Amino acid sequence: MPTIKQDDVILSVADALQYISYYHSPDFIQAMAAAYEREESPAAKDAIKQILVNSRMCAEGHRPICQDTGIVTVFVKVGMNVQWADATMSLTDMINEGVRRAYNHPDNTLRASIVGDPLFDRKNTKDNTPAVIHMEVVPGDTLDIAVAAKGGGSENKSKMVMLNPSDSIVDWLVKTVPQMGAGWCPPGMLGIGIGGTAEKAMVMAKESLFEEIDIHEIREHGPKDKFEALRLEIMDKINALGIGAQGLGGLTTVLDVKIKYYPTHAASLPVAVIPNCAATRHAHFVLDGSGPAKLDPPDLELWPKLTYQASADSRRVNLDALTREDVASWKPGERLLLSGKMLTGRDAAHKRLSTLIEKGEPLPPGLDFKNRVIYYVGPVDPVKGEVVGPAGPTTATRMDKFTEMMLGKTGLIAMVGKSERGPEAIESIRKHKAAYLMAVGGSAYLVSKAIRSSRVVAFGDLGMEAIYEFEVKDMPVTVAVDARGESVHETGPAEWKKRIAGIPVKVM
Repeated sequence: MPTIKQDDVILSVADALQYISYYHSPDFIQAMAAAYEREESPAAKDAIKQILVNSRMCAEGHRPICQDTGIVTVFVKVGMNVQWADATMSLTDMINEGVRRAYNHPDNTLRASIVGDPLFDRKNTKDNTPAVIHMEVVPGDTLDIAVAAKGGGSENKSKMVMLNPSDSIVDWLVKTVPQMGAGWCPPGMLGIGIGGTAEKAMVMAKESLFEEIDIHEIREHGPKDKFEALRLEIMDKINALGIGAQGLGGLTTVLDVKIKYYPTHAASLPVAVIPNCAATRHAHFVLDGSGPAKLDPPDLELWPKLTYQASADSRRVNLDALTREDVASWKPGERLLLSGKMLTGRDAAHKRLSTLIEKGEPLPPGLDFKNRVIYYVGPVDPVKGEVVGPAGPTTATRMDKFTEMMLGKTGLIAMVGKSERGPEAIESIRKHKAAYLMAVGGSAYLVSKAIRSSRVVAFGDLGMEAIYEFEVKDMPVTVAVDARGESVHETGPAEWKKRIAGIPVKVM
């Protein structure tokens, strides 16, 4: 009988989470490199390039691909013949101890993003536990574990529907994916669960995202069944929407479409879709009693030999002398290089600011937003002398409800984040002659290299959600919404949808 040690489980989970924090899988690297080569949209091509350069930097430096190091999801298959040598903990507790060690690793601290109470206090658990764990007992004598770290930006875009059996899944997806916006950081994968019950469909959609990107092989040899043909049809029709990398408009929105299915009730057609972002992170290992798992690093030769330099026509912006007139002169799609001091803030900080302003109370001492720029970010803690850890943008739409307050009552004149802004926020930007700038999601380590100093200004108890002041040098951003309210997340995809319409969509 195979005998598995408690520490082997803990060490294997911890090592796997460290591994996926800085290594993209080879299939993803190759798919992104191929998307880069065929991309014709300059904005999308630049975004994919930043993601690829960031990916290689993280592989070399062993730092997180994205500042959002995710909620941990684990699928476990426990062989019926497995014996435990020295277990004093439940398997769930072993996995969570592995998560705890991984996220508190001194050489590569990962961001703790989990709040214990999801509704009221929302206090951070400080170690990213607990994980979401799915267990199954199966025949055999091994312990099979698949781990993933799923960022909030992509997880928040998950959708589920109960269709009628006669309804078209493809039509629902073509309608639904544009509604997800760009907060899931395309290009990435779509995981689709079909059948079972509502909760079964969601679990299947999540589990499908562990599979390798292989749709190019199906395209080459032709689909062997109706589900492979369906994957091709969905992928081609989604890409024909022109959403593109980071929602800027382009040829590639999805790299692959995965489908898992299960028998369902005759009256039902449950369908779930979960997107995986450009920071896709998952690993799989099997324990057989011979010791902890060993994961081999990918060959650095897999990455395309790219370096990133901002476009020569980028406009340099001095944040320390920024005026509303300067902001009004920015053009949609224009690339800027920001230098000087900016403030940061995201969900929890905005909520506290809102409470203070509604009560007519002053802001914390030293906090002044007049003629300032705010960066929507929750950085990773620094290690080994870093000024700050990876610090890519968070999804800006979550701050839409606070935009009128910030622009109308604090003197703020510009914001930096990722993805599109909603109609309410765009109208507020237009009304106050402000601007919204977009940094590339999935390039957190690359962005952090532009940050020269960092200090907490307010709400230090919020940890990564505190308000910081960053001093930056040549931080690359794109004008996503200008002072007249024009949004590149509307104009870009619309333009590329028209261009792609001239290319026949073929399903093999």
